[in-house]
Amino acid sequence: RPARPEDAAGIGAIWNPIVEGTVITFWPTPRSEAEIAEVIRQRAAEGHPFLVAEDAGAILGFATYSQFRGGAGYARSMEHTIHAAPAARGRGLGRRMLAAIEDHAREKGHRLMIGAITGSNTASLAFHAACGYAEWGRIPAAGWKFGAFHDLVLMGKDLAPDASATA
Repeated sequence: RPARPEDAAGIGAIWNPIVEGTVITFWPTPRSEAEIAEVIRQRAAEGHPFLVAEDAGAILGFATYSQFRGGAGYARSMEHTIHAAPAARGRGLGRRMLAAIEDHAREKGHRLMIGAITGSNTASLAFHAACGYAEWGRIPAAGWKFGAFHDLVLMGKDLAPDASATA
C-alpha cells in the first residue's frame, strides 16, 4: 500500500539499521521520522510511489523510486530503493515490492529502472539479476563509508513492453 507519513517510524526501523551498520547504502547518518515523512510526501508530490508491505500492522518492507538524475533528459529513467526487514527476507516480498514499483513506473511511461548497489552486496546483486536486471556499469571506489571505499554497481532493466524482444 502507499506509505503515509505516520509510517515513518516503521520504515526507519528497517532503514536506519542498514544505514548505521552496513555499506548497503552510502548514506552516512540515520534518518529521523520527520525526514522519512518528508521523503514520503515529496515522492507523492512528484508522482512517484513510496510503498510499504505490512502484516498485521507491522511494516515488513518498503520500496520507492524517483528520477535517476536531475534534468528533463532523464525524466523517464528511474532509480529505486527497496528494503525488507530481516525477518521478512527470503519470502518473495522483495520481488513483489519491486514488481509493484516497476508496474507503477510503466503506467507512468517510464522506460528504465535502475538499482545502484554496493559491489560487495552479493545478495542484492543476485536478487536484481534474478528479477531481470543486468549490470550496466561499475564505478570503482564510488562510495566512502566506515573508513573504506566501496564500488557501486549500476543494474538496470528496460521497462518497455517490447524490451524483452529486443534485448
